[in-house]
Amino acid sequence: MLRGLCEEISHLEHTHAFGFVTAIVGSLVEVSGLQRVVSVGSVCRLKNRSGETFPCEVVGFKGDQTLVMGYDSIEGLGPGCKVTYEGHHNVIYPHDTWLGRTLDGFGKPLDDLGRVPSGPKAYDLNASPPAAHKRRLIEKRIDLGVRAMNTFTTCCSGQRMGIFAGSGVGKSILLSMLARFSKADVIVIGLIGERGREVREFIDKHLGAEGMARSVVVVATSDEPALMRRRAAYTTLSTAEYFRDQGKEVLCLMDSVTRFAMALREIGLSIGEPPTTKGYTPNVFVELPRLLERAGPGSDQIQENYQGNITGLFTVLVEGGDDNEPVSDTTRGILDGHIMLDRKIAERGRFPAINILRSVSRTMPDCNNDEESAVIQQARDYLSTYDDMEELIRLGAYRRGSNPNVDKAIQYYDKLDPFLAQSKEHQITFEEGFEDLSTILGMTGNGEAEMSDENYQATGS
Repeated sequence: MLRGLCEEISHLEHTHAFGFVTAIVGSLVEVSGLQRVVSVGSVCRLKNRSGETFPCEVVGFKGDQTLVMGYDSIEGLGPGCKVTYEGHHNVIYPHDTWLGRTLDGFGKPLDDLGRVPSGPKAYDLNASPPAAHKRRLIEKRIDLGVRAMNTFTTCCSGQRMGIFAGSGVGKSILLSMLARFSKADVIVIGLIGERGREVREFIDKHLGAEGMARSVVVVATSDEPALMRRRAAYTTLSTAEYFRDQGKEVLCLMDSVTRFAMALREIGLSIGEPPTTKGYTPNVFVELPRLLERAGPGSDQIQENYQGNITGLFTVLVEGGDDNEPVSDTTRGILDGHIMLDRKIAERGRFPAINILRSVSRTMPDCNNDEESAVIQQARDYLSTYDDMEELIRLGAYRRGSNPNVDKAIQYYDKLDPFLAQSKEHQITFEEGFEDLSTILGMTGNGEAEMSDENYQATGS
C-alpha cells in the first residue's frame, strides 16, 4: 500500500506557482500570474467556487494572459478562482498491469477493478514519431483473422491503415473481430468521441473477456471536453509505444481519427485559429500526421532492447458519403492503405461490408509470394468485371455467352461474394483464407484459373 502511494506522488512537481482566473469565454479560461512559469502543454489545476478542483492544460497565450482549457466541465468557475501550476510535461507512466483495463486519458481506471500501478518510465503524450532512417523496413505480414482483409488487403506488421466508414455499417464489430482474432501480442484500443452507450456495448458484448485479456482500452466519450478527447488519442499511442518498447507486436485500433480532428478543431477555434476547409483549423493538419506517424515499425538501431512494431488501424468517419472531405483525404494520404466499408453492401447483409475494389494495401504485392499474388489478382479481375457489368446483368440486358470473361465473372462472383462474408465469432487465418480462395478459383500451378466445359456451360452460354 505504501509503495503504491509512493509511486503516485513520485511524479509530482515541487513548484507551487499559482494564478487567478480573469475571464471565461465558452470553454476557454484566461488566467493571470502564470505566464512566466508555464508553457504550452503545461498541466494546471483549477479550483471552482465550490472548492472542487480539476485539471486543465495551457493551450496558448494572449498578451500577459495564459489561456487554459479544462479536462472537465468548468461549471462553478468564475473570475478570481485559483489556478495552480502542476507540471511542465504531459506524460503517462504505463505499466504491464494495464492489460485488461479500461482507462481515461490520464491512465486512471474507468472500470471497477481497483487502481492501476504507475510504471517507472514516463512516456510523453506529445512524443515525436521515430526518425524515418532508423525504422526497420516493413516485411512480415500480420494475420488479422479477417479473411477479406488477409487476402485482398494483406497487412504487414508495422503498417498503418485506415478503415473508412459511415455510421451503421459494422465498423465496431469489425474492430472487435480484429482485436480478438489478430496474431498481435497486445491490443491498444482508443475509443475517441464515442457515445457512452456504445463504449460498454463494445467492451462487454463485442470485445468480450477473450479480447479484453490482452487489451488496454482508452476511452473519452463524446460528452467529454475536446481537450480530454485529444488527450485520450495521445494516451492511446503512448501506451502502444510502451508495449512496443517491451518488444511486443502491438495492434493499435483507434475509433476514430475524425473525432480526434474534431476535438482539435474545437480547441483551435476557441483560441482564435482561423478556420479553413470545412471549419478545420490549420493545426488539425499539423497534428494528424504527428499522431499517425507514431504507429509503425520499431527502430533497428537500439542495441540493448529489441523494439516491436505498432500496426495501426484507424477508423475515419465518412461524412455524407464524401470520401474526399478534408480529414478523409488527408488521412488517406498519410496511411499505408485503406479499407472502405460500403453502405450498399451492409444493407444487403454481407458483413464485413468491405468494398474490395475500393480498398488498397500499399504493401501488396511485396508481402505475398507470386502464387498468392496471382490468386488475389485473378479474384480482383473477376470482381471488377462483374462490377462493371452489374447493372446490365441485373436488368437482364446482358446475354450470357456473348463475352467469356463476363460469363466467368458471373460464375465466380456467386462464390466470391460469400467468401468475403464472415461471422463475427469465426476466426479465419491467412492460410485458410488463401486456401479457400484458391479452391474457389481452381487455380493451377502456373497461376491460371481452370474452367471446365461443364462449368462454362452452366453459366448459360
